[in-house]
Amino acid sequence: MTKNLVIVESPAKAKTIKKHLGSGYKVMASYGHVRDLPVKSFGIKIDNNYEPEYQIMSDKRDTIKKLKESLKDIDNVYLATDPDREGEAISFHLAHILKIDPSTNCRITFNEITKKAIDKALDNKRPIDINMYNAQQARRVLDRIVGYKASPLLWKKIRKGLSAGRVQSVALRLVCEKEAEIKAFVPQEYWLLNLKLSKFNEDRIFIAKYHGSGGRKKALNKEEDVNKVIDAVNNNPIVVKSTTISERKRYPSPPFITSTMQQEASNKLAYSTSRTMRIAQQLYEGLTIKDEGSIGLITYMRTDSVRIANDFLYLTKEFIEKTYGKEFSPEKFNYYKNKKGAQDAHEAIRPTDLSMTPQRVASSLTKEQLNLYTLIFNRYIASQMTPAIIENVTIDIESEKHLFKASGNKTLFKGFLSVYEDYKQEKDDNGEDNLDGDNVYLPNVKDNEQLENKGLLKAQKFTNPPSRYTEASLVRVLEEKGIGRPSTYAPTINVIIKRNYVEKEKRSLVPTDLGIIVNDYMVENFKELLDYDFTADMEKNLDDIESAKIDWVSIIDKFYKDFIQQIDIADKNTKKIVIESDQVCELCGKKMLVKTSRYGDFLGCSGYPECKNTKPILSDTGYKCPKCQGRVINKKTKTGKTFISCENYPKCDFSSWGTITGDMCPKCGNFLVKVFENRKTLVKCSLDTCDYIAEPVKSSKKKKDDE
Repeated sequence: MTKNLVIVESPAKAKTIKKHLGSGYKVMASYGHVRDLPVKSFGIKIDNNYEPEYQIMSDKRDTIKKLKESLKDIDNVYLATDPDREGEAISFHLAHILKIDPSTNCRITFNEITKKAIDKALDNKRPIDINMYNAQQARRVLDRIVGYKASPLLWKKIRKGLSAGRVQSVALRLVCEKEAEIKAFVPQEYWLLNLKLSKFNEDRIFIAKYHGSGGRKKALNKEEDVNKVIDAVNNNPIVVKSTTISERKRYPSPPFITSTMQQEASNKLAYSTSRTMRIAQQLYEGLTIKDEGSIGLITYMRTDSVRIANDFLYLTKEFIEKTYGKEFSPEKFNYYKNKKGAQDAHEAIRPTDLSMTPQRVASSLTKEQLNLYTLIFNRYIASQMTPAIIENVTIDIESEKHLFKASGNKTLFKGFLSVYEDYKQEKDDNGEDNLDGDNVYLPNVKDNEQLENKGLLKAQKFTNPPSRYTEASLVRVLEEKGIGRPSTYAPTINVIIKRNYVEKEKRSLVPTDLGIIVNDYMVENFKELLDYDFTADMEKNLDDIESAKIDWVSIIDKFYKDFIQQIDIADKNTKKIVIESDQVCELCGKKMLVKTSRYGDFLGCSGYPECKNTKPILSDTGYKCPKCQGRVINKKTKTGKTFISCENYPKCDFSSWGTITGDMCPKCGNFLVKVFENRKTLVKCSLDTCDYIAEPVKSSKKKKDDE
């Protein structure tokens, strides 16, 4: 019997694929990349067309040994790594190590792990795509050049341990520029004025908002302007000028691509981008479903295309008509256009089998897996449903030429809204929450009908500064600017957080002092590298390499020569940057500086060596100690284990191994901590004299997210 070996990246994927193949197939995992540039050297031969010096990764030697041993009784080897550049590179490196000719039909790819997709892939075996591999190789070499040449300059000019990156530095720039915009913001005063009304001889009240006067829209910027309107309205009749009733259709959004999935998961589920991608990877590679075995539940999750295969659209139409009714299924399929620059290599993110509804698989998935799968499933189904029909009602109300508007709407037909509604927060023109919508009471009125004045409500407001980026909004901007690709959004954000350039405050991304210093230095000295258009153009160059329009070496050569020149200029023309803290030395009164040792960062007196005072850097959690109301800070033991403690230790003995949940105790009002006690994860009050304990938290064997 012919024996075939199929190699994939992960054991979970191998398990799912094995289920769909016959006994003549053996499936093994490479556990990701097997070769990479060396860890302790540059690894690129500049004088030899930038040839990378790849090495087998130290933690993959046993894996390679097992793969080589498995070839003894094998007739054919098929490389079935992910259908993208990284997957193509893994296949290329495996072929090199296992001495497989990459020009033979050794490569199979599929967008979903189903029997139909795998059988189709085996019928369409192909050689390794060298152009796709070269695009990945070009990205890897570019990133190594930037990291290996710019990072030592940051060590020399700022401090050791810093790093720069081709895309990460641009993402940091976005976060820092937003922070500068917020700090430069000057609030502007404005006033809201609402008119409480009712029909005569009726008690039920409705609200009309001030709109303008003299037939024009007008803002109220001063209290005296508001008071003039109030005086006029209180001394004059209030009449209905006109009523407008209209219907509009609200159409569903396209199915998810990587970026929109990350945004919705962040907004609706509060998942970080890295957490979302980790869970999506599990759903794609396959999970054990009760009575079904291992099943890949979604299509490939790294995609920028909203395209759906026609045969699956027919199945979707049948599902919608059977589940919801024919009125929820449009006559023609809903087709969506890809955004400019989309590669369209894969379908949108969708379920692989519509019979695997969230309800059916719920008992087999963890809570986070079910949450994301439900989001993906419902968003996809809604994308192929009929639009919702909304009735809008607006009543224009006038008093002494001052115009007020009362608005509301009613859903006449829910359509796709019966399944899914996008995350959004409606705002009015001043950035205030807009509460107009369904269930807003509006009476039946006639033109010229007089209404009863039930009072005017005025409120002083100030314009709000721009909002900081969340992970979701940063992904959206990166995508809009063409910076990065679906596979890079999560790791880019992850790295600027890990490098302590950016912190998460609740869900907002805030640059640290260190992040601002690094960004300022990079922007000043590497304008082209951090230019948004330059970064987007480089992504286009990588796409052109993949489509064989340009040669990868020529792109690297031009970049390298320009970049090395910038490095030399920055090295000669810039001095070492001293990082001042906001603290003063209690011994001599001079500023404390942030310094680095092999044990981490600390504060040292700027008067050194005359003054040798040092202090640890306290990481404030933002919470008050439940015992003495001092600051609760993050600390580490000598072995690196983290815990929280009161800043007033040892005078105050509060400390906990737990992590702060962000919620407050319903009994005493102090913050809650999540702790591991007696083999259970508990949420309890931080105050040891309070006995509040929440329900035990279900533990997960899955790797925890960085969040």
